[in-house]
Amino acid sequence: MKNQTKIKIARSAHDVFEAFVDPSKIGNFWFSSSSKRWEPGKTITLRYEEYQAEGEITIKEIVTDKKISFEWDYGTIHLVTIALTAIDDTTTIVEVCEEEFPESADAIPLIVGNKEGWVYMLTCLKGYLEHGITTLRAALVHE
Repeated sequence: MKNQTKIKIARSAHDVFEAFVDPSKIGNFWFSSSSKRWEPGKTITLRYEEYQAEGEITIKEIVTDKKISFEWDYGTIHLVTIALTAIDDTTTIVEVCEEEFPESADAIPLIVGNKEGWVYMLTCLKGYLEHGITTLRAALVHE
C-alpha cells in the first residue's frame, strides 16, 4: 500500500528542490537539521532537536528539480518519492508518495498518521517558500 499527498506551491521547481536537498534550508520547514546535501547513494542523518530524535535516510535517486527518492526505516523500509511538477516558472506541484505499508487493517492508523505528517510538512514548506515563515516546523503535537 502507498500514501500520496500533493500541494501546489507558488515557487519554481528549482526553489522547491533546493529546499529539500540543501542542508541549510531544510530546517526552515521540516527537520531541524540534515547532515549533508542530498545526493544519490548518500546516507543522510536527519535530526529533530526539539524532540531529541534523529533518523537516517538513504538517497536512492535524484533528478534535479523533478524528483527525489529515498528510503527510511521505521519497522520496515519505506520508499519515499517526492515528485516536482513545474506548472510554469513560478508554480510547482509537489507530490509525496510513500510506499511499502503492510496490506492489513492494522496498518490503517500508521497510514493515517503518515498522511498527517506529510500534509503538515508540505504545509510548512508552503509557508516557508511562499511567505518566509520558518516557525511552523516544530509545532505539531501528538498525544
